[in-house]
Amino acid sequence: MKEIFVYHGGTDRIETPICKFGRTNLDFGQGFYVTDLLEQAITWGKNVALGRNKTVLINRYKLNRDEILKNYSCKTFESYDKEWLEFIVGNRTGLNPAIEFDYVEGGVANDRVIDTINLYISGLMDLNTALGELSKHQPNNQICLLNQEIINKYLIFDGTEQ
Repeated sequence: MKEIFVYHGGTDRIETPICKFGRTNLDFGQGFYVTDLLEQAITWGKNVALGRNKTVLINRYKLNRDEILKNYSCKTFESYDKEWLEFIVGNRTGLNPAIEFDYVEGGVANDRVIDTINLYISGLMDLNTALGELSKHQPNNQICLLNQEIINKYLIFDGTEQ
């Protein structure tokens, strides 16, 4: 069993996440978001903490990614490509293509690429131009757990840090 460490940045200690607690219309749908990049979790935590005027907390988990990929409906994006862009746009506009999956992993639609996505959604940028802009960026990584069974079986809380 190969486990990886993943992180969730915010302002609360979350020992037992609930996948349908989060906001809708996010990059990979309504689920519990983690990343294997500590710095990214810290950035997420700072953004949340700023809005709430609270201290950043980083929750750390062990995730058995191999078992999930083998046993569940999973989607993994390797780059900011057409498929990733259409998936992000679909989720952000309420079409919810993520509903087909239990686990989605890939690049974050963060401040480096969000303007391109918004221009594409609004029709002010065509697909080829958007893909050209996206190709200038190396994706960060986010994992969205969309199935509570995955959280219950394969996500093990390992502590919280400030």
